[in-house]
Amino acid sequence: EEIAKHKGPPVFTQEERYKMVQAIKWVDEIAPGAPYVTTLETLDKYNCDFCVHGDDITLTVDGKDTYEEVKTAGRYRECKRTQGVSTTDLVGRMLLMTKAHHSNIDEDLDYRKHTDNFGKGPKGHSPWTGVSQFLQTSQKIIQFASGKEPQPGDTIIYVAGAFDLFHIGHVDFLEKVHQLAEKPYIIAGLHFDQEVNRYKGKNYPIMNIHERTLSVLACRYVSEVVIGAPYAVTADLLDHFRVTLVCHGMTEVVPDKDGSDPYEEPKRRGIFQLVDSGSNLTTDLIVQRIIKNRLEYEARNQKKEAKELAVLEAMKRLEEKH
Repeated sequence: EEIAKHKGPPVFTQEERYKMVQAIKWVDEIAPGAPYVTTLETLDKYNCDFCVHGDDITLTVDGKDTYEEVKTAGRYRECKRTQGVSTTDLVGRMLLMTKAHHSNIDEDLDYRKHTDNFGKGPKGHSPWTGVSQFLQTSQKIIQFASGKEPQPGDTIIYVAGAFDLFHIGHVDFLEKVHQLAEKPYIIAGLHFDQEVNRYKGKNYPIMNIHERTLSVLACRYVSEVVIGAPYAVTADLLDHFRVTLVCHGMTEVVPDKDGSDPYEEPKRRGIFQLVDSGSNLTTDLIVQRIIKNRLEYEARNQKKEAKELAVLEAMKRLEEKH
């Protein structure tokens, strides 16, 4: 309700957002139902010394600084925002890809009528991701990496995929995989953008390989990431990382370029396991939610404009009468 009031309809449900933030390895506790305008009362209630936000300005629906109270009290700190990464930017990329070929949505008249209005932006760089201005550095990866080597007695588990728009479906899957061993060490293999585009098609992935790497590294269940992992889980890969278990979710496994099963080797070794996350959320579904929100927003605006026009015309007629 707070987000809808000040920013517009949220993409994720309340429960999904709580669970996603809780899965970030730097988060110790979440404060459910926090007000959009951060108050000293909230900081005191959760025993917080100060409140932190990015260096972009956030305003209430009335145009007031949402952090005014904590700033005045000297209990505010600021971090530099990462250029080219924001919810708005990601939404823009999703809207750029909503042409008729994009999704399984029925191409009804209403949808077709709006497709050309979606996310028109001149900044499209990569044919795989639409509009990313995010620049990766080794320092950034070091900040996100756990830096922990597998220890004796650890169960080394390998998972692979696109992990695009890292979401609650991924978190639920990784949490279930994490529960499979007493001392799990999870290595996530991330496929290059071109590889993801080959098996997912359309304009996927929405996030480029660098953004996907940091998203996965931020998850508390992941110990290590292989950047640009091979699509087929090879004997070399399994031996190199001393993998004892390979897991995959319930989503379809697309054959490799030569038609072979990418999990042939772990299956041959008897170390392959399917894991049901219990979540049905996919990147495709998130994109559909975005489109739905956008269509509703446009419809609301058109209705509002029509109403305002009708009032103006009525006033004009009254003036003419008098």
